[in-house]
Amino acid sequence: MAKPLTQNRPGRAIALKTAAVFLFMVMAALIKSASDAVPPGQAVFFRSLFAMPIIWLWLWQSGHLHDGFKANNILGHVWRGLFGTTAMGLTFAGLALLPLPEVTAIGYATPMFTVLFAAMFLGERVRLFRLSAVALGLVGVMIVLAPRLSFDQSYSTAATMGALMVLGASVLRALVQIHVRRLVQTDSTSAIVFYFSLTATVVSLLSLPVGWLFPTPSLAWTIPAPSVFALIIGAGLIGGVAQIMVTSSYRFGTASMLAPFDYSSMIFATLIGWLVFSEVPTATILIGAALVIAGGVLIIWRERQLGLDRSKSKPSIAPAGTPN
Repeated sequence: MAKPLTQNRPGRAIALKTAAVFLFMVMAALIKSASDAVPPGQAVFFRSLFAMPIIWLWLWQSGHLHDGFKANNILGHVWRGLFGTTAMGLTFAGLALLPLPEVTAIGYATPMFTVLFAAMFLGERVRLFRLSAVALGLVGVMIVLAPRLSFDQSYSTAATMGALMVLGASVLRALVQIHVRRLVQTDSTSAIVFYFSLTATVVSLLSLPVGWLFPTPSLAWTIPAPSVFALIIGAGLIGGVAQIMVTSSYRFGTASMLAPFDYSSMIFATLIGWLVFSEVPTATILIGAALVIAGGVLIIWRERQLGLDRSKSKPSIAPAGTPN
């Protein structure tokens, strides 16, 4: 039987959340390492497929296996899966074209878009303070994107496309959060986590015939070398463990307390990018990321002051900035 939610173990909650963020960054590094040999659709398939046994085992061990299979809002799960899978594919495509810290910094735009979409689709009242925080965060995103959108010949067209794909993924992840907030009203967190993995596996598999019809390196599936195969299998297993750790962290702490630790992903992305890919973030990326993080933290603080409860939807969503 699952242990009840408690808010009196902040140390364990923070440790789980931070470890999950680190594992998501490791997963992203594995995907990036395999990106020259494996197209995004195939990477999403293996990431989702090999996460499913981990999730099944977790649901069984926690006594929620029955809840995980029970879906009340089928259409809601479909939309959540389509948006989330597309966002994952765009992010994986962006990882092949951009440094890991830059992908992470652009990913921080998700909370900004979420606030705007909450006002548009959920009727949530957004006053001047949060709008100002959103504006600050979006200015930071534009600072990160500015070099890619300039006419400077030192920046490639492929990198520009990568930046736009990651930004598009941020928008889609914000839509995912809106759908999850609706889904938690009818379905359990276990079902949301399980059916996303299932939907992502099925939807990404559809990219296989697309690759046959349009046999380009960016679409066509390959038979990877054993070392590359190990990378994408490892990404799936680690992604599954990271998702479970995120979900488990909310049993021991509130969403408002844990949300700022999402931004530890920039530290991990910078270290991994430097050590593994010899990537050093530019001053522009660091300044832009700092503004986005500032805007995100202000939004978190204000929502806590307003008593807005995000705790139910948070466990079903990967941390901001993580290429999930």
